[in-house]
Amino acid sequence: MKLDGNSAVVTGGASGLGAATARALAAQGVKVAIFDLNAEQGEAVAAEIGGVFCAVNVTDDASVDAGFEKARAAHGQERILINCAGTGNAFKTASRHRETGKISHFPIEEFDRIIQINLVGTFRCVAKSAAGMLTLDVQEDGERGVIVNTASVAAEDGQMGQAAYSASKAAVVGVTLPIARDLMSEAIRVNTILPGIFNTPLMNAAPDNVKEALAASVPHPKRLGNPAEYASLAVEMCRNGYFNGEDVRLDGAIRMAPR
Repeated sequence: MKLDGNSAVVTGGASGLGAATARALAAQGVKVAIFDLNAEQGEAVAAEIGGVFCAVNVTDDASVDAGFEKARAAHGQERILINCAGTGNAFKTASRHRETGKISHFPIEEFDRIIQINLVGTFRCVAKSAAGMLTLDVQEDGERGVIVNTASVAAEDGQMGQAAYSASKAAVVGVTLPIARDLMSEAIRVNTILPGIFNTPLMNAAPDNVKEALAASVPHPKRLGNPAEYASLAVEMCRNGYFNGEDVRLDGAIRMAPR
């Protein structure tokens, strides 16, 4: 797809992978709208790249609709959607406390929360963005639009406590090909990236010894991923017109251990 002059929406664009992608797209001449809940960081990134910030909760229909309305008023209908909004938690399915013997299970409301954000929130933005893309003409390069979703290596090798997170990300992987097939006759492509362990703000909060141990577990290169490397792949998935229906790990060849 021709990038220069087109419009994009990046969910979760206020920090981490989303912010890096917003910057990378803007550097290619794309007009970027950032969807996020963090207004302070979102406004800062938008000002930096000449974009627009939209306060959006991806679990809420009205909030997402309002975000797309604001983004399109500023930049026109987007041809690019990058979904980076997401979160995680950690609870064992069922467990026994070593000292007290008390038995507990995964809080069902926490399982549902992760599914609603990571899976339903992603699909909500995909469906609404794709519907908007259908109003556009096909470009000279044969493209009408492109969508890139974010899963995780946990979709394939989730660790202890990651039942909800792994389920949500595996589902994002699972819907990639069906959505690509749904939209194939409309010249809209869909791909998904499965990042490994990346040096995001969330990871920055971890102690140095934890980050060093995680970096050492990556086969090669033995370091955490750089958000710019995610952004580079996302941009290539937009640019390369033959990239469609794919789920690609970006992880330094790591395979996550049980814990």
